[in-house]
Amino acid sequence: MATTLVKTYITESHILLAKDKENVQAADRPGQPKAQGPSQATQISLQRHDRIVSRLAAEVQLFAERGERFRISHGSSNSTRPTHTGNLLDISPLNNVLLVSKDHSDIGLDSWCLVEPNVPMDKLVEATLPHGLVPPVVMEFPGITVGGGFSGTSGESSSFRHGFFSDNVHEVEMILGDGQVVKASNENHQDLFRAAAGALGTLGIVTALKVRLVPAKRFVHVRYSRLGSFPDAISDLHKMKSGSFEYLDAILYSKQHGVAITGNLVDEEMVPGGTRIKTFSNAADDWFYRHVREKTSQLAPGSEAEDYVPLAEFLFRYDRGGFWVGEMGYDYFHNIIPFNGFMRWLLDDFSHTRTLYHALHATGVTRELVIQDVTVPWDNATELIDHISDDLEIWPLWLCPLAKAQMPTFHPMTTSSVAKPGPSTSDEMLSIGLWGWGPKKPGEFVAKNRDLEAKLEELRGRKWLYAHMFHTEEEFWRLYNREWYEGLREKYHATNLVNIYDKIRRGGGGTKNWAQTIREMWPVGGLCGMWRAVRSGDISLHRNAKWKWLGAS
Repeated sequence: MATTLVKTYITESHILLAKDKENVQAADRPGQPKAQGPSQATQISLQRHDRIVSRLAAEVQLFAERGERFRISHGSSNSTRPTHTGNLLDISPLNNVLLVSKDHSDIGLDSWCLVEPNVPMDKLVEATLPHGLVPPVVMEFPGITVGGGFSGTSGESSSFRHGFFSDNVHEVEMILGDGQVVKASNENHQDLFRAAAGALGTLGIVTALKVRLVPAKRFVHVRYSRLGSFPDAISDLHKMKSGSFEYLDAILYSKQHGVAITGNLVDEEMVPGGTRIKTFSNAADDWFYRHVREKTSQLAPGSEAEDYVPLAEFLFRYDRGGFWVGEMGYDYFHNIIPFNGFMRWLLDDFSHTRTLYHALHATGVTRELVIQDVTVPWDNATELIDHISDDLEIWPLWLCPLAKAQMPTFHPMTTSSVAKPGPSTSDEMLSIGLWGWGPKKPGEFVAKNRDLEAKLEELRGRKWLYAHMFHTEEEFWRLYNREWYEGLREKYHATNLVNIYDKIRRGGGGTKNWAQTIREMWPVGGLCGMWRAVRSGDISLHRNAKWKWLGAS
């Protein structure tokens, strides 16, 4: 059952999971690429994987026989929700890139890689770039995992063209709630495959993913286009979706200052001679959003500035500062630590997203920070941004156009039709990232968040489910297809897994114990977060990142 990966790979060799017999036979004809046998290292990795999956499946089966619920432990989190205790299934050992398969387009096979769920984005990129390949959608934060990208929602600047990260996963291996191990794809268990994307691991435990890869190049030609005043900026960005760009997102610094950021992959010979290559990962580099603001502050609407950026530097450009959430860390210390270039250089180790998440979980500031990504149909984007500006007064805002998605889904997509069962494809949506301080009073903070949720429902929008949800259970299931979801949980034996509403709902604010109270006192929480980052080892990971030197071969 769990030995499927080894057997499949050895049988089908370098063209793993190829199911078309004619294509396989073509590979053996003269002039066609020969299937290469697995290396010893690959076989060892696959066998290790299968042993781990077999052990995990046995644990799940035991939970099922006892009728006990359990949660999945990944060993790390890029969620702003608090952690929980109880029965835990530890899948943290599943953290390897098992193999990378190069393109056989002449026999109808794409490039892809086989990856375990706890592989973070930086390690995935480091594994694929030497082959001249990269996933079509790469999350901006290096620590976000492949499994998190599939089971959660990950839409990035290439998502207007390629959809969510999960749209670029061909197949997943999953442990069902009764301990069975299955492979799900558009050909097998299609209903499970489509629903598991975005369901936060509540339909089964993903243990391996086959991820599509596309050709990479060494650099990205980045253009910063100054947009007109709001709401013209939204209209201008919408028109740009039909351009020939490979990457597209935007930052609204205010209603008067918006910038569309477009990117195209280019080879080294296409970079003009004498061009200064721009990076964003070094301690002396400015944070990306600050660089863009400075570069465009004096531009007239319709004017452009440009940079040439190494591909991986571009993919992870928002890591330092966590877009701009890192600036709030300086706010936390009440400007005792000045927010200037020297201090950003000195404290750079604490400015990367892996360490910022430690601070978020340690300080308790998520009770005061509005950290949300929301989506809305393009026609309603102006009204929603007006609401955010007037009610929450949060700037900057991040804008990310999204491709249509298949319905139903827990991804933040909607359709204008109210007919049952409704169309199978969503409307075109614009994702808006709003991350900033909310009211300090708990009651007012909750009220503002609920106002945002009500406005989203009015405008046919949705929230990404990585953060707190303030809806009641009844309100939540008014937005999502409960019958569809619970039917799948029954069919695939997932009822002993935590359901999606219980996983995301905001707790009732129960009494804190004395240790938690002290830990969240200022400045203890901030110092505790810094210490956690040091103790975890995450603080030094960026210093040794291989992607800083790797380029497409």
